[in-house]
Amino acid sequence: MSLRAVTAALAAVLLLGGCAQGLGGGAYSRTEARRAMTVQFGTVESVRAVQLEGTKTPIGSVAGAAVGGIAGSSVGGGRGAAAAAVIGAVAGGVAGAAIEEGATRTRGVEVTVRLDNGQFLAVVQADEGETFRAGERVRVLRDAGTVRVSR
Repeated sequence: MSLRAVTAALAAVLLLGGCAQGLGGGAYSRTEARRAMTVQFGTVESVRAVQLEGTKTPIGSVAGAAVGGIAGSSVGGGRGAAAAAVIGAVAGGVAGAAIEEGATRTRGVEVTVRLDNGQFLAVVQADEGETFRAGERVRVLRDAGTVRVSR
């Protein structure tokens, strides 16, 4: 298998992983449009950087298994090539999944807010460059299962 083919397969994994939905305070899913949200106000108590794990779709595993299987089948001949293809496919699948997860991992923030009613709430969302600061007034928007902090 050529280096060009391996590079193309890995590029496909990275491109497809980049299609992951945004998880920041300004990112809305299509189903959230035109739905009412509960809005609460509060003050930021603290902000800390976190990592949001990457996507774990079958795409990385399948692409890695294909590349590994093809590469392994070129080793030896007969039964040796078949065994190498299986080993290459398994190793490639594991490596492909790890590459996809690592390539799609993103920065996030954990924003702890003291709501006006005295309750504390911590929200984790993607870091979209909004720099929240302790003492800043913010809005907390809630919908069925979705919570976000915004200005």
